[in-house]
Amino acid sequence: MSRRRGARASLAVGLLVAVLTAGCGVRPTDVITGRSAVSGPSADGGIYLIADGELALALRPVKNIPRSPAETLVLLAAGPDDSERDAGLTSEVPSDIGPAAVTPSADQPGVTVRMKGAVLPLSTLAVNQIVCTVTLAGQQGNYAPVTLVGSDGTRPPWSCPLD
Repeated sequence: MSRRRGARASLAVGLLVAVLTAGCGVRPTDVITGRSAVSGPSADGGIYLIADGELALALRPVKNIPRSPAETLVLLAAGPDDSERDAGLTSEVPSDIGPAAVTPSADQPGVTVRMKGAVLPLSTLAVNQIVCTVTLAGQQGNYAPVTLVGSDGTRPPWSCPLD
């Protein structure tokens, strides 16, 4: 019987040591950020801002009223809110680009976004912000590619690089 007791004691000690050392070697890390996955309609609306030189989805509450792509572009032109700025988000979309009208393209798939300001000098990131925001806002329809028309001309059809 003492042999059995010794085996049980050894097993108990081994299990105790295993439980106590299970967390050793794991170091805490900072939060790892990435792009938000979007698939299908959500309860939130969103705009694409910039984080560390890349597109980043910033979700905003819709309050039970779906925003149109044109209304969402008004939010994008206003830039990041205080909490988004505090998180390091920026925008390259000029505030004077709106208002915008979003209509189906006449002779090709997708939509045309007519903007008040100039569209030809926009950076690639600014165009991607606009195109991805319009595509997200119109996700229940065929919103790709997006053609931008401004006071200075027309940019060729463009698709969101995240799709």
